[in-house]
Amino acid sequence: MNLPPLIQNFVIHFGEMGSRWGINRTVGQIYALLYLSDQPMHADEIVEQLGFSRSNVAMSLKELMGMNLVLRQHLPEDRKDYYATHDDVWDIVRNLLEERRKREIDPTLTMLRSVIMETPASETEKQAQEKMKAMHDMIEMLTDWHAEMQKMETEKLINLLKMGAKIYQVYLLKDKVNPFAKKKDKAVIETPPNNPSE
Repeated sequence: MNLPPLIQNFVIHFGEMGSRWGINRTVGQIYALLYLSDQPMHADEIVEQLGFSRSNVAMSLKELMGMNLVLRQHLPEDRKDYYATHDDVWDIVRNLLEERRKREIDPTLTMLRSVIMETPASETEKQAQEKMKAMHDMIEMLTDWHAEMQKMETEKLINLLKMGAKIYQVYLLKDKVNPFAKKKDKAVIETPPNNPSE
């Protein structure tokens, strides 16, 4: 690699982590290099700085574009293709999460849906099916939540994440937030019964 030590450490680590995220080492390192670059890079620059073959770089860039993690750009009076990542780190996170959902979550949900629709042939299968349905429902709830978060404006999402555990405190205080519910209950309790002698 033809990189300063600080950048090289990041690029190498990102390549190692890439395999855990479902992408190969080369793709991870190219993405890390483009992310840190202050300007778009063409394939020959990537080859020179990382030492990968031209064909390996081309295939990796194609994969990154397919995942919407890298954008192809053209510069005036230059016929080469240049590549860059999204400027906003939150767009990057959204794209990574969306890609992982497509690769890992959606196939699992599809399999679980097909299995829980079948008629169990035994009590053992019925019990297994109930557990699979519980797993399906939990994953579906999380994916619905993820879809809502994906639509949220970045600034609001950041504020929500900064709240952290405070959100749970708000949930616990829901009765205090809606005082009318308590007054209504109290009114029902305090209403005297009808006196038949009157």
